[in-house]
Amino acid sequence: MIIGIPRERRPFEYRVGLSPSGAQALIAEGHTCCVEHGAGVGSGFSDEDYEAAGARIVYSPEEAFLRGDLVLKFQRPTDDELDWLREGQVLAGFLMLPSARRSKIVALLDKKVTAVSFELIEEPGGELPVMKPMSQIGGRMCAQVAARCLENDAGGKGILLGGVPGVPPAEVVIIGAGTVGVEATRAFLGAGASVYVLDRNLRRLQRVDESFGGRAVTMMAHSFNIARACTFADVLVSCVRVPAKRAPIVVTREMVRQMRRRSLIMDLSIDEGGSVETSRPTRHDLPTFVEENVIHYCVPNMPGVVARTATHAYLNAAWPYIQELVGHEIQTATGRNPALAKGVTIHDGRILDPRLAEQFERGE
Repeated sequence: MIIGIPRERRPFEYRVGLSPSGAQALIAEGHTCCVEHGAGVGSGFSDEDYEAAGARIVYSPEEAFLRGDLVLKFQRPTDDELDWLREGQVLAGFLMLPSARRSKIVALLDKKVTAVSFELIEEPGGELPVMKPMSQIGGRMCAQVAARCLENDAGGKGILLGGVPGVPPAEVVIIGAGTVGVEATRAFLGAGASVYVLDRNLRRLQRVDESFGGRAVTMMAHSFNIARACTFADVLVSCVRVPAKRAPIVVTREMVRQMRRRSLIMDLSIDEGGSVETSRPTRHDLPTFVEENVIHYCVPNMPGVVARTATHAYLNAAWPYIQELVGHEIQTATGRNPALAKGVTIHDGRILDPRLAEQFERGE
C-alpha cells in the first residue's frame, strides 16, 4: 500500500500524520510512504529524518494526496485538499465531521472516499483510545493558557491562579468531567486554584472526588448550578462533548452576562461547534475575543502548538488502527476490529455513522 503524508495547511497546525519511526515500521512491512516536503518540520522531524527511514519526499501537495491509497492527516481537509483527493482513497485523521460545512461532507460522498474519524474509534466500554491523548493534552494545557489570559497585559483581570498567603486563588469552574475535564482539574489544582467540577453523571463526579482527595468541589451540571457557578468563576472551562454530534449549548448568553468583568471562558468544545452560546473559533495568533465583557478563548486545535508531544502521543494510540488500515482492505479491517469500524463515518458514497447521517439529513 502507498501511504500519503501531506503537510497540514490549517493555520498553526504543526502536527503530522506519521512520524519517521512510524514510516520506518510501515516500510519494513513492504509499504511505501510518500511524505510531502516539510510535513514534519513543526513536530521536529526533517525531510532527512523521513528519508533515513526509507520514505520518499514529494514536493507538491497534490502528489502527497493523489499517490496515497491511504492518506494520513491530522485535521479535516481544507477545500483545496478535498480537490486533491481521488475516488476510492481512505482518509484517516481527526476529521470532526459533525462540525464541518455540509459541502465538505458532500465532497467526500461524491468522491466515494472512505473517511476514518480517529476521534470516533471506540473500544468496548466506551473508551475513545485515539482521542484520549489529545484530550489529555488539551486539559493539561488549560492552566498554562488560563494563567496567561488572566494577566493584565493580556487583557485579563490580573489574577494569579494560585494566589499567595493572604490573597485567595482564582475560582475555576470546569463543566464536563470526561478526560479533558479531569486533566484540566489536575492542572488547575496543581497551580493552586480553587476548582469546581460539574457534570450530569454522578459516577464521574465520584471519580473526580476520589481521584483528587476531595480537593475539587463537585456539583451536578443542572442549568441552575451552571448559572450559579458562572457568577463567581474567574475561569470557566467548558469541555462538553457528544460523540459524532455537535456539542450542546450548556452556557447561555444570559449566563455569560452574569459573569464578572474580564473573567475568562475557555470553550474546549469548539472543535465540535462550541458549548458556550457566545463562542466562535479563534486562532493561536489571536486566541481571544471579548463578548459581554468576558474574555473568550476558543482555539480548536489547542494541542497543535505542542506538536512534538501531540504527534508522539497520537501515534502511540493510533498505531494498532493504522496497522489494520494498511494491512487489510477496509471491509476486512473493520470486520477484524470493531473499534475501528466505529470510526468509519463515510464509505462508498454513504454515511455510515447514524448520528452524522441524521444531522446531514436535517440539512445541518
